[in-house]
Amino acid sequence: MLQRQKRWLYIAVPIFFFWFFGQIDKVGISVIQTDPEFLNALGMTGEDKNAKIGLLSFVFTIAYGISNLFWGFIIDKLGARKTAIAGLCVWTLTMISSGLATSYEMFLVSRIILGFGEGMMIPVSGKFISAWFNRRELGRAQASWLTGNYLGPALGAIVLVLVISALHWQAAFFMLAAFNLFINIPMFIFLTRNTPEEHPGVSQEELAFIRQEDDEEKEVKSAENKSFAQDYRFWIVWFGMLVCSFLFFGISIWLPTYLMEAKGFEREGMTSITSLSWLFALGFVVTCGILADKTRRPSLMATILFAMTAVLLTIAVFAPNPVAAGVCMGLAMGCQGGVFHLSNMLIIKYSTPETAGRAAGLMGFTNIMGGFSSYIMGWLRDLSGGDFSTSIAMLIFAAILGLGAYVFTIKKESTELHLTPLPAQKVNA
Repeated sequence: MLQRQKRWLYIAVPIFFFWFFGQIDKVGISVIQTDPEFLNALGMTGEDKNAKIGLLSFVFTIAYGISNLFWGFIIDKLGARKTAIAGLCVWTLTMISSGLATSYEMFLVSRIILGFGEGMMIPVSGKFISAWFNRRELGRAQASWLTGNYLGPALGAIVLVLVISALHWQAAFFMLAAFNLFINIPMFIFLTRNTPEEHPGVSQEELAFIRQEDDEEKEVKSAENKSFAQDYRFWIVWFGMLVCSFLFFGISIWLPTYLMEAKGFEREGMTSITSLSWLFALGFVVTCGILADKTRRPSLMATILFAMTAVLLTIAVFAPNPVAAGVCMGLAMGCQGGVFHLSNMLIIKYSTPETAGRAAGLMGFTNIMGGFSSYIMGWLRDLSGGDFSTSIAMLIFAAILGLGAYVFTIKKESTELHLTPLPAQKVNA
């Protein structure tokens, strides 16, 4: 049995750690920015300090979103393996330069370069998953790396707080560089290949299973996936991801600050709820991965998650208890983690292995909205004297937009489900 499951070792494991450490790199700034020594060292003080803090995530996500576009084409030409190694080298160097930064401007430049380096993460993952897994196990395959996407920050928040408390904020960046240099890069070099056909460790039996459904549904795939850009549902998912990025980054980047400054939590309490919020996201990812494969209703599930997000954010505004408000914010963030997972599933559904890199790159561009969200929330806080109410109201409106977009996909999804009933269970490969 293990001989027929090598794809989970060769691909799922490296991608898990790829996202585990990559997400700590990406969102760890939300924890680091609560350290007064870090803020003072880089000049993030004064009346516009929140706008300056928000600008760090803004420039990162702008670079991250834009770079997704060209990374998608590069991956389709060079392959996911070489692209992943190149991107890992870039962001390892930027982690080192971030730790050595002595001014706000220098740190800002390092965040821009980091955004370009990490911009290949979604296209690389989409390309690997599309090439290495049977289409009936896409939900579980996506969940395997999205688990790292949320487990990384959940544990990383605790580790970063401990490192900053015991050493210095600079040590946190050097530690993250070491993770990439000694764990991520070697994994991609020694374990992965672009396709299972290229890997000497993949048996013919496993390869036959991976390609089995492709042969059975060749005509269907040709009709539905040849040009993903002509499928209106792809663009609805794309718009939904714009909203999802706006919500997810807005909540995750500002959550630690919200807990400490708006709800009066000490650092230990902030760390606990922040970690719990990322575990909520992980729970939604795993649950959505299982339910999406079983029900084949990802669009309906995404619609429900947007509705839940709007409700939870509204409760957070009016909840008198700080813990209840913090947990509701965390659950809202978790719902968007589920939307992100479902969206990545739909990317692969509407594309082919040959176009998966471009489709995922175009979808990854939506992360640009996270930058606008983090910056606008900081700007609104400065205008309102540090209050979060206006910012959260903006997030509620965004969740309603996402809900409205996905409603238009439900009917066609239901029709397709009735035309193509759930397949009978097959013997495991």
